[in-house]
Amino acid sequence: MNLMRTAMLLAVMTVLFMAVGYAIGGRGGMMIALVIAAGMNFFSYWNSDRMVLSMYRAQEVDERTAPEYYGIVRDLAQNAGLPMPRVYVIDSPQPNAFATGRNPENAAVAASTGLLHSLSYEEVAGVMAHELAHIQYRDTLTMTLTATLAGAISMLGNFAFFFGGNRDNNNPLGFIGVLVAMIVAPLAAMLVQMAISRTREYSADRRGAEICGNPLWLSSALQKIAGAAHVIHNDDAERNPATAHMFIINPLSGERMDNLFSTHPSTENRVAALEEMARGMSMGSTSPARADNSVRKSRSVPRTGWGRGGSEPPKGPWS
Repeated sequence: MNLMRTAMLLAVMTVLFMAVGYAIGGRGGMMIALVIAAGMNFFSYWNSDRMVLSMYRAQEVDERTAPEYYGIVRDLAQNAGLPMPRVYVIDSPQPNAFATGRNPENAAVAASTGLLHSLSYEEVAGVMAHELAHIQYRDTLTMTLTATLAGAISMLGNFAFFFGGNRDNNNPLGFIGVLVAMIVAPLAAMLVQMAISRTREYSADRRGAEICGNPLWLSSALQKIAGAAHVIHNDDAERNPATAHMFIINPLSGERMDNLFSTHPSTENRVAALEEMARGMSMGSTSPARADNSVRKSRSVPRTGWGRGGSEPPKGPWS
């Protein structure tokens, strides 16, 4: 099912890419776009995770450089029966996180410094469990490919502004073609992002709650992240809006046209679903993951636990 969904996604994004090429340069532009799209599909399958991590200047950490954070991911991966993913930190004050990779054997999780320094141990565990759920459901391939290809389509639409109106090109649609390339195709790409992102966030929330053992950990984290995302800018995300659907909470400020469409379901609805799940677990009627099998009994830990230690928030390899 996931393989078919990914194939359909690549087909849709390729058609959009060709449509923009046709709007800019007619049949010749369409054929060039087809060749570029085929190359991008192949390249993105193998390298899209590295591209996204590079966009956010993520730095890999290990048990020595970030013992608390790395330990959370390791324990959760064991709970989920997953291979240990690569673990990264993003230098951003906005609390947020995402997962990437073409399969569980080649996956990575990334959390921002803002998330690690502002959330409790339990809340970080809930967030990372959610990201591991995306890996387990193999959502990361689709999400990462979409980020790469949608960004390319938007970039191609920007090219139309400079080349689409040239009388010497083969654009059969004239000014209308320029408008299609500049507006319709990028918005269509965003609609594809919405379609693949909204429903799977609920599934990842539920599975993440099972992995960490307590839905309220993730519920509390979602509320804190959503509140902070509205007031703390993520400059790298603003420069790469096509990647917004990869994050656990939309990282965009909503101040630009790129943000007219939300890529995530409402936080209130997600929180309500998790709280309902918690009530069911307290009655012993739902979750296969018992609370006493969770990563750790509920407690708060000082912010010194995420990096190398000390009396102040750690300056790890992401500083």
